[in-house]
Amino acid sequence: MTLSLWATLLAACFVISFTPGAGAINTMGNSLTVGFRRSIWGILGQQAALVVHIAIVAAGVGVLVTGSPVLFEIIRYAGAAYLVYLGIRQILAKPSAPEPGSAPEPGSAPEPGSAPGEADAEAEADASPTAPARGESRWSMFRRGLWVNLLNPKAIVFFLAFLPQFIRPGLPLLPQYLVVGATVVIVDVIVMWGFFAVAAQGLRRLTASARGQRIVNRLFGSLFIGVGVLLAVVH
Repeated sequence: MTLSLWATLLAACFVISFTPGAGAINTMGNSLTVGFRRSIWGILGQQAALVVHIAIVAAGVGVLVTGSPVLFEIIRYAGAAYLVYLGIRQILAKPSAPEPGSAPEPGSAPEPGSAPGEADAEAEADASPTAPARGESRWSMFRRGLWVNLLNPKAIVFFLAFLPQFIRPGLPLLPQYLVVGATVVIVDVIVMWGFFAVAAQGLRRLTASARGQRIVNRLFGSLFIGVGVLLAVVH
């Protein structure tokens, strides 16, 4: 893999990892409930699922490369178009309405007239039953992170569109897959732990409003479109 192609891969991985999704939500939830350090176990589970997805897609792409290089190129360009489609869809996505009766943000002042500790009790009662518990074990967080990504069927479709952009049929395939897989996993760990786990409260406040959701959707939608166009012209 050339340095320019790897730099494009690196930039694409950061854009993809920064795009809010199930993994980011899981990481933010872990960080808010069990703390920044222990949230790494859920992130590692998510990476294990990414490795499985990459292995599945890589096996199919390898067969495709050896069988029909022309079809491989068609899928590569279709994958770039799919990324542009994802970007347009995210830009046009409507903000979700705030849930009625949602719990107040951590650290917010209790409502006037409420007894000491009453707000905490209400917040605990309103918490989602799927939220991670404060005493959750490392293995439990790892397993939950694994299933969060593993049971997402869109991930395989996405990697089927994403992976061929960085595979060159004329070169040995295994080293290319290893470079792509290692880059995807390392970048995702950096972004999940170094950004979403740290900035959980700030992101939660931003996406709580319709205006904030529109800003995030337009930002990441534009980035998706840019990556799709870039991948279509980089060889």
